[in-house]
Amino acid sequence: MTQTRSIPDRLQSPAERYLKSWESLLLLVAIGIFVANSFASPYFLNAWNLSDATFNFTEKAMIAFAMALLIISGEIDLSVAAIIALASTAMGAAVQIGVGTEGLVVIGLAVGVLCGAFNGFLVTGLGLPSIVVTIGTMSLFRGISFIILGDQAYRGYPPEFAFFGQGYVWWVISFEFVLFAIIAVIYAVILHKTNFGRAVYAIGNNATGALFSGIRVGRVKFILFLLTGLMSGVAAICLTSRLGSTRPSIAFGWELEIVTMVVLGGVNILGGSGTIPGVVIAAFVMGLVTFGLGLLNVPGIVMSIVIGALLISVIALPRLWSMWRQA
Repeated sequence: MTQTRSIPDRLQSPAERYLKSWESLLLLVAIGIFVANSFASPYFLNAWNLSDATFNFTEKAMIAFAMALLIISGEIDLSVAAIIALASTAMGAAVQIGVGTEGLVVIGLAVGVLCGAFNGFLVTGLGLPSIVVTIGTMSLFRGISFIILGDQAYRGYPPEFAFFGQGYVWWVISFEFVLFAIIAVIYAVILHKTNFGRAVYAIGNNATGALFSGIRVGRVKFILFLLTGLMSGVAAICLTSRLGSTRPSIAFGWELEIVTMVVLGGVNILGGSGTIPGVVIAAFVMGLVTFGLGLLNVPGIVMSIVIGALLISVIALPRLWSMWRQA
């Protein structure tokens, strides 16, 4: 009896590999959700509504790109939402003393980078586990915002500042969406086309082996924490601009959605594999899901349940699939 042998992935054409990839499956899911939403609500296909739908994921996706690289390297940052809160609080405090739009942008980015550097130092400098460190700094950064603001809010941002979160570049194309697309391309090039990206993959697969191969593991991870903090600062600028105010509860719970977006995009939660295109498609999937549920007046707590279930599913399914194949 003759046996058929499967063709190894490396010998298949790029088209065949893509059709069998997680990204292609995710793309089909995104198309299915889009079609379902168009039937579920008569308002979904309105051009301005679709433009508004992008606000559900662009700010989170900006952080998710940096988070993807960090998780691929075997680390994680759960303080990103708290960094947004602290950066937004710093910008709000600066507004009260008359700082203009340019100064606010610098402050937002600087706070994000400093918070990322603090996390990076604790993890790479002191050798502490990133999940423990960032759970601690999540409480620290958010707590500082609550101490400064309490139950108050900062308002009075300059009119020019509103462009970052509310401005449109052309017709229904928002500035945030253009920024999201540019950042996606930048991170795709960094991860997939540079030596730095190859070092990230090597560290995630075997940090000790990467170290003995000459890769400066500590420096690479520190840079990744800096990038995650920087993207949190960018998201803080866009979100604060869109809302027009700052409260200490801003972006509360976003860390769960960002991690879900990354893992849904095919990034291995244990590190070593993942792609930026996958994260981009996952961002659209989550944005379409939340926007579709919003059009149907589904309560926010139900959306949280859906996101939590989605995170558990995308982590558990590969494991269950592997167990089934072995059985």
